[in-house]
Amino acid sequence: MPKPYAGPIIDAHHHLWDLGLGRHPWLAVTAGERGGLGELGPLRRNYLPEDYRRDAARHDVVATVHVEAGWASDDCVGETRWLETLDKSRGAAARYVVHVPLASPQAPALLEAQATFGRVVGVRDILSWDPDPARRFAVRDGIMDDPAWRAGLALLARHGLSFDLMVFPRQLGDAARLAAAFPDQQFVLNHCGSPIDRDADGMRRWRDGLRLLAEHDNVAIKISDLVAYDHDWTLDSLRPVVLHCIDCFGTKRAMFGSDFPVAGLHASFDEVYDSFKTIAADLSADEQAALFFGNAKRIYRLDDLSSAGLLPA
Repeated sequence: MPKPYAGPIIDAHHHLWDLGLGRHPWLAVTAGERGGLGELGPLRRNYLPEDYRRDAARHDVVATVHVEAGWASDDCVGETRWLETLDKSRGAAARYVVHVPLASPQAPALLEAQATFGRVVGVRDILSWDPDPARRFAVRDGIMDDPAWRAGLALLARHGLSFDLMVFPRQLGDAARLAAAFPDQQFVLNHCGSPIDRDADGMRRWRDGLRLLAEHDNVAIKISDLVAYDHDWTLDSLRPVVLHCIDCFGTKRAMFGSDFPVAGLHASFDEVYDSFKTIAADLSADEQAALFFGNAKRIYRLDDLSSAGLLPA
């Protein structure tokens, strides 16, 4: 009989924010839609460690990776300073993936500043662009080919930082070329490659692009926010997406993440992780442990918490 995972979890992707700070312009009432996620109204509330712990209470989440949450781009280090003030005693935001605008002339200094924080292990500079303004995240197309941006990316290795890669399926070919051009850079593809077009052609483009990107050993994948573009989801609609990700990347280069509270627009935390556990139940115990815990621990450098007795070995 399939045995769903019941061990410790590292949530590889979630966000926190305090809207009272006025530092998240994308969540302003006047901002409009973003990324094809639909109505953002339910996200316009504070989301802090205690809110995350309440949502995740039924699951053995022992640590999480906080991913930059669209903080005002003129003060990206400000988000990191704010995270340092939060109560992280129960594992929330044990590691940070921070924002640095890599094409900026200030990128070298900003990376230096971000790297002084011990919890910083990666950078995200969102690349997801679509001709439809309501679907795009990035301000312009073609960022991956910008020499200034690539020069900024090249600096990450100096600080031992990974790069969280967020693109749409139409960009997966460009992402594969980027991974080939930076073979020593660890990339982590966000949200399964964001399969936003759900018709047959769109899903075929996503499947083909994902397989192409997975040919590069320096790319891992986060199986996260499956419901972002599958609002009327069922377990049967989620299953082939999860299994294709695992088929492409294997169980040593894939990890699960909640993308809460954003995924909460279309599913509860329990629904997200119960779906992961059900779909992965046919895998071996070691494979499940890698997906839910081990791969995130390795890629986001959580080994020191294990040696300190704060995480399982």
